[in-house]
Amino acid sequence: MKKKKLAGVFLSLSLVAGVLAGCGDSTTSSSSGGSSNSGDTIKIGANLELSGGTASFGQSAADGLKLAIDEINKEGINGKKLEIVKVDNKSDAAEATSGSIKLVSQDKVVAVVGSATSTNTLAQVQVAQDNKVPLITPTATNPDITNKAGKVNDYVFRTCFIDPFQGTVAANFASDEVGAKTAAIYVDSASDYSKGLAAAFKEAFTAKGGKIVAEEAYVTKDTDFRSTLTRIKSAKPEFVFLPGYYEEVGLILKQARENGIDLPFMGGDGWDSPKVVEIAGADALKNTYITNHYSPEDEDAKIQDFVAAYKKEYNKTPDAFAALGYDTGYYLADAIKRSGDASPEKIRQALEDVKDLQLVSGTLNLDKNHDPIKSATILEYVDGKQTFKTKINP
Repeated sequence: MKKKKLAGVFLSLSLVAGVLAGCGDSTTSSSSGGSSNSGDTIKIGANLELSGGTASFGQSAADGLKLAIDEINKEGINGKKLEIVKVDNKSDAAEATSGSIKLVSQDKVVAVVGSATSTNTLAQVQVAQDNKVPLITPTATNPDITNKAGKVNDYVFRTCFIDPFQGTVAANFASDEVGAKTAAIYVDSASDYSKGLAAAFKEAFTAKGGKIVAEEAYVTKDTDFRSTLTRIKSAKPEFVFLPGYYEEVGLILKQARENGIDLPFMGGDGWDSPKVVEIAGADALKNTYITNHYSPEDEDAKIQDFVAAYKKEYNKTPDAFAALGYDTGYYLADAIKRSGDASPEKIRQALEDVKDLQLVSGTLNLDKNHDPIKSATILEYVDGKQTFKTKINP
């Protein structure tokens, strides 16, 4: 997933690196520093959105990761325990870059988990590549994270599916399940996540004979969407694709229903936060759908075991960000175990060589770009709650 612009981050990377290699923000780390693999401890970094505009995503991923590591540490890995060293990137790309530099240069972690959103993950890619330390994002879906302009980033991996697959699944659902012949696209022009899903949806929907009758845009942090919603209503689409984040999505849905737009709306995993219900209200979420990575209602035994453990620990139902954070913990632990000496290079190779790893969000195998080959889940909001609709295989 992706939030905010990356302008200037990589331009100033060398300057930031020089400053931060020798100093760190003690308020962002749970570690006291030291070797990454000394004694009985193996340090792994977590660079997540623990505050700021997408904190709901980052905190869920952090909670899922912690639950996994706590379970793994009951037996340990090759006689050692895993220690999470956290930094809060504050939902900001520049903070994500500096946090990643701190983790690899000062805390000497063997791998970094994060971030939850695509922009904040992209801000760490060059750090991972330059320092040859694996970076695994649980939930960032932009394709450029793992493969930029046809070149695979050797040290970067992900546990989630990518934007083109998610947008295509939504288009197929709109056409095949809803029966829509026309659609409107309402995109966050400040978010590459939103624009990436919109592009994939448009290509797939038109390829199936559908027609895009309106394309409108808003900007992150906007609060009044009435004028663009009026234009969408005037275009008379049968379906609206809204690939955004929960803060704006909640307001858009609320204002759309107030404007008499009762059409089906659909988005991606960026909707997946309890706050979308708080902002929009349950009534506004009627006849809305999202593509997502898993459903806590899925009767699969592995999923239900995870849901029960998460509820026991945190007293709430885990969203997809929590599930993918949990899965990333097990994916990394599996690689560390197979790596032998837990060096970053051997961990990188083990991450690449994963095969048929059974996780909550499905069986994990990677394609040549380090992207998972896995299914997507369609969820429908009913009475303000996500309900399992169907599962779509790749």
